[in-house]
Amino acid sequence: MDEFPRRAGGPAPVTPDGRYIVVRGRLWRRANPDLAEERREALVHALMAARRAVRDAKAAQRRGEAQASAKLAAARSAVDAAKVGLGERGPVWWRDGAPDENRRLARSTGYAAWYAGLKFEAAEPDDPVSGGGRRR
Repeated sequence: MDEFPRRAGGPAPVTPDGRYIVVRGRLWRRANPDLAEERREALVHALMAARRAVRDAKAAQRRGEAQASAKLAAARSAVDAAKVGLGERGPVWWRDGAPDENRRLARSTGYAAWYAGLKFEAAEPDDPVSGGGRRR
C-alpha cells in the first residue's frame, strides 16, 4: 500500500486558502492568483518552452554533444525564472506573514488536520492508470 493516499483521477486537492496543491502527500505552491491573465499566460508559455529545452539538453548530453551541460544549466535557469515569476518559487505571494510550507509533507504542516480529513478514492486493483494493480 502507498504511504500517501492518491486521488484516482480528478485534480489534486487544493488547500483551503488556495496556496498549495497536494501531490503524493506533499504541498506544492500554486501560482499567484493576482497575476494578470496575459502575464500568467506568458510565464506559462515560457515555462513550457524552458521544460522542452531541459528535455532537449538532456538528450544532447546522452548523445555526448559539446555544450550540452551549458545548455542544460541555461534551460534549468529559465525554468526557475518562470516559476519565480509565477510565484511557485521565490518570495511568497501572500501578505499575511504565513510561512512558506512548499515541498513539505502536508501531515507535518498547519494543513495536517485538513489533509487528514480528505477523502481519497481507492485505486482499482488492476487499473495501471490509477496506480493500482500489478505491473506486467
